[in-house]
Amino acid sequence: MEKRIPLSVPTMHGEEMTFIQEAFDKNWIAPLGFNCDNFETELCDYLGGGLHGLSLCSGTAALHLAVKLAGVKRGDTVLCSDMTFAATVNPVSYEGGRQVFIDSDRETWNMDPIALERAFEKYPEARVVVLAHLYGTPAKMDEILDICHRHHAILIEDAAEALSTTYHGRQCGTFGDYNIVSFNGNKIITTSGGGMLLTKRPEDRALAFKLATQARENAPWYQHEMIGYNYRMSNVVAGIGRGQLLHLEEHRERKTAIFRRYEAAFKDLPLTMNPYEADTQPNFWLSCILLDRGDPMALMAKLAEHNVEARPIWKPMHMQPVFAGHDFITAGGEAVNEDIFKRGLCLPSDIKMTAEEQDYVTEIVKSFF
Repeated sequence: MEKRIPLSVPTMHGEEMTFIQEAFDKNWIAPLGFNCDNFETELCDYLGGGLHGLSLCSGTAALHLAVKLAGVKRGDTVLCSDMTFAATVNPVSYEGGRQVFIDSDRETWNMDPIALERAFEKYPEARVVVLAHLYGTPAKMDEILDICHRHHAILIEDAAEALSTTYHGRQCGTFGDYNIVSFNGNKIITTSGGGMLLTKRPEDRALAFKLATQARENAPWYQHEMIGYNYRMSNVVAGIGRGQLLHLEEHRERKTAIFRRYEAAFKDLPLTMNPYEADTQPNFWLSCILLDRGDPMALMAKLAEHNVEARPIWKPMHMQPVFAGHDFITAGGEAVNEDIFKRGLCLPSDIKMTAEEQDYVTEIVKSFF
């Protein structure tokens, strides 16, 4: 195919420009402003749960502030999702903590509650858990929340890939003590770059705001009594987010349709798709496959030859050179994440992909076997 079929790229609709133009008309293009305020309110209204939002320059910035609010200090042990993007766990290092990585379960590809319980047995001093929902599929939140409660642990929920995903009817991004979402260019909605911290207490939001604004004190001069950061979101960028938020449900429905078409096309092939539990509604941010036989890198190369983008599953954090020597806890058997990484592949999931283009992708996959 002459036209390249991408993995997932932004989809604009037009309403974004209305909010951007208002920022230009009012000459409010600097960080903060009415678009940021309204974006926070509108997203929190969508999620429910009485959250307080803080729009930031990235999801990573939101995670860093969550780690600080959770009180992570140098030398602290933090129990983290193992199969995720590095941004989920890097902020622990920013604050001098040490990650212990938790394997996934087969049913969701997310943090395994059994492995998490075993990690608390080995590290009873741990007081913070960082959990990510992989590819828009929710983790087993009932079990994980129960474990965190029994061990008096703070939960940081990374819902960067899971905006609009629900678990037992409740939105992901509302379960943790501190929660984050991402609006990076490839996410289900985008602000080109950006993220949001979601807190349950207004005083936490106020402290995060202060830290994100160089920790400036309320004084007529520039007074600083703690280290701060320049993490604010632009009023222009927030305008993009407001326009995108109007189409979030539409994007989720299109992602779901893509997943279902793959599912139907692959039903007789030696592979399975990313799993999820009953009474959950993933957003199907990326449709992924797990090969029963064959090399996923060879399949990725074959797709690339036909101008189709695919990517490996996230490489587990315990396999990353930067985290060599960090502990990795399984449920007691084989390392599930190592197997998923070895056999997995992410397929094109862009909501502008036509049915004909998706058929083209599925035919290449079929020909591989």
